[in-house]
Amino acid sequence: MDFDDLLLKRRSVRKFTDENITKKELNQILKAGLLAPTSRNRKPCNFLVVSNEETLKELADVKEHGSKFLADANKAIVVIANTLVSDTWIEDSSIALSFMHLMAANIGVGSCWIQIHLRKSSEGEDSEKLVRDIVKIDDYFRVVGILALGIPDGDVKPHSLDELDKTGIHFLV
Repeated sequence: MDFDDLLLKRRSVRKFTDENITKKELNQILKAGLLAPTSRNRKPCNFLVVSNEETLKELADVKEHGSKFLADANKAIVVIANTLVSDTWIEDSSIALSFMHLMAANIGVGSCWIQIHLRKSSEGEDSEKLVRDIVKIDDYFRVVGILALGIPDGDVKPHSLDELDKTGIHFLV
């Protein structure tokens, strides 16, 4: 598959089968995160792989909206960044999440990025703090997002070039 086809194939998948992701597939996705560029090559990101069903269910409740499907995921990758290593942790984490999201699509694994940074739970609690408490990490680690992973339940149709909204493109002369 060429890169254009991969970009069209990439979708946010929120419905998964009970089938397990293989160790090889998981390692390919993690490798993509490790290969993501970071500012000044400081590599502040760490990837916490969650397979435990109870932990997935706990993480599914850290946001008011847009995370409930995590309870049915096969695995999740919590992307954390060490703020003592780099001040560009938001950008570095976002790039790593994007690379892993694209790799998942490339190998037929469904994935969806769950935004955590600047989000609240249904009780108004800080989602980042809730995640830090669940996965037991120090406060100097920040959490941009979680990548839910699973085998897609049903056919995932690719995007079409006809869907592109080009109104945001401006040429400066």
